[in-house]
Amino acid sequence: MLRHRCLLGAALAATLLATPALAKDPAPQIGVAAQYDTTHVYVAPDDVEKFATSFLATFGGQSTKQVVATVTPTPSSTTSQLLQTPVGTVSLFGFKTGIPYPFGAERTGYLVTDLDAAIKAAKAAGADVVVAPFPDPIGRDAVIQWPGGVNMQLYWHTTKPSYAAFQTVPENRVYVSPGRADAFTRAFLRFSNGKVVSDDAKAPGVEIGRSSDHYRRIRIESAFGKMTVFVTDGHLPYPFGREMTGYEVADLKATLDKAKGTGATVLVEPFTSDRREQAVVQFPGGYVAEIHAVVK
Repeated sequence: MLRHRCLLGAALAATLLATPALAKDPAPQIGVAAQYDTTHVYVAPDDVEKFATSFLATFGGQSTKQVVATVTPTPSSTTSQLLQTPVGTVSLFGFKTGIPYPFGAERTGYLVTDLDAAIKAAKAAGADVVVAPFPDPIGRDAVIQWPGGVNMQLYWHTTKPSYAAFQTVPENRVYVSPGRADAFTRAFLRFSNGKVVSDDAKAPGVEIGRSSDHYRRIRIESAFGKMTVFVTDGHLPYPFGREMTGYEVADLKATLDKAKGTGATVLVEPFTSDRREQAVVQFPGGYVAEIHAVVK
């Protein structure tokens, strides 16, 4: 009996000692801010200028100087530039060579405070490293994959960048299956120190092109910005599932008029759901985006 009590006392003491340590050791904050996170857009070299012109005319902003560089760990050549707008940033690539695998499948680039720490945190959260860290002309990069098959690039700059905050924060639009939705959400929340803003099991199906149905929609916010997780059976009418980013604007009609005036096509005409007026657009070169305005 005495031995039993001693063991219980030791276990309780160990628990009490461990608890404060855990409280003082939260997951590291490796995200920087939403304005440092970009959507990766790949277009044919001949479409680079047309896309950049249309995208900037639609949303405003400016482009960095275009360079030709190798941005993959194996030999390749691409034009590269940032299109920085008040509502979202694009990393634009026009590959002059074949695109080495698995590049082109990653949807976003997230700036992190420390690439090695970010890789460690991603793996601990359940991500797979599909492209190990490699140097690029201005820093280091890696590509990770989350449960559900969502690829993202992480990057770190040798010289710390300084960008203005967005007027409205864009949303990363992620489509996953019901079988992997919870695993993806848990993993990303652990990695990003984010929070679930809403989890609607009966979101209106019109948001995924199925007006008579419902689906599950999860909204997440973190230092990396906003994310909307669309949990579907994959029965998606075109172009739903092709849009990687949603951009919030003040006036949807005026924005769509600008887009159409510079070569973009409205694939899904405006509709209203979840206090948003929203539409889906395809820009020159093939990039598909959701655009929405808050209904007041």
